[in-house]
Amino acid sequence: MTRIIGIGSALLDVLARVSEEFVAELPGGKGGMVLVDGPEMAALVAQLPADASLVPGGSAANTVLGLGHLGLGGRLLAKVGDDEHGRLYRSNARAAGVDEVAFKVNPDVPTGTCISLVTPDSERTMRTSLGAAASISPDEVSVADFAGCTHAHIEGYMLFNRELMFHLLKTAKAAGCTVSLDLASYEVVGACSDILADLLGEWVDMVFANEDEAAAFVGNKDEEAALVRLAELCDVAVVKLGKRGALMRRGDELAQVGPRVIPPVDTTGAGDLWATGFLYGMFTGRTLAECGEFGAQVADEVVQVMGAAIPPERWQALRAGITA
Repeated sequence: MTRIIGIGSALLDVLARVSEEFVAELPGGKGGMVLVDGPEMAALVAQLPADASLVPGGSAANTVLGLGHLGLGGRLLAKVGDDEHGRLYRSNARAAGVDEVAFKVNPDVPTGTCISLVTPDSERTMRTSLGAAASISPDEVSVADFAGCTHAHIEGYMLFNRELMFHLLKTAKAAGCTVSLDLASYEVVGACSDILADLLGEWVDMVFANEDEAAAFVGNKDEEAALVRLAELCDVAVVKLGKRGALMRRGDELAQVGPRVIPPVDTTGAGDLWATGFLYGMFTGRTLAECGEFGAQVADEVVQVMGAAIPPERWQALRAGITA
């Protein structure tokens, strides 16, 4: 049975509805992710509405916990603090059927936090303080962490630590895993433009990009050209187009998911959960078109709630439809 290990930053998401003006006054662009330090995070939290909510998050974690809810199981390789938030994070993973054997714990640094600012157009803008997640080092990660896994799904944010990323890739391959990489944000693509093509070509079997990340990668907004370029580097390439659907390629096999009609409440986690459905399809032997449709179905569910936590009853409905 396929067992997927997700690798990324363990973060508690703080979800808040804010105005366009609130986001416009922040450093950095709308719709992306910017790293901030502890004092900056504290100052930003103090400005948030009183009804902001706290839920476990992190890109790779969202994807793999979704796979757990669909019955595929999984594992997380991530680092948390020895604090209440870290214990909440691990408990949430267990509840989804994801094992904890590859978790790392930092007794001196708190669990990381990501503020997800949701504007009236449902777009989310993220500001992240990595906390304990930033303290994971290559010497903590070994082939043993991948034991029993056949595929590793890595979030692109790990590229901000290049030494760690290359160690993760080498260790995953040494353990016999195939690798998927979600490019995560256009800031990641821009910051890693000098190494990204070579990294994809040498180490990555499956790549996920959204429209902004694809444009940053090829230097223009030609999404079909971006798909072609990514497919030259990886066995499977996906360009997600938000409500316009998605483009996919596996060798000579091409597929497209059509536009989505469900109005979003919040797009936090939509790309992560899209990858959940797609990976479920890939590792249960479905066609490329079916994989894309599964991804769209899961993403359609998560955009109807605040944050990336799909309610249990909706997971039940998804399991009934997707796993049939």
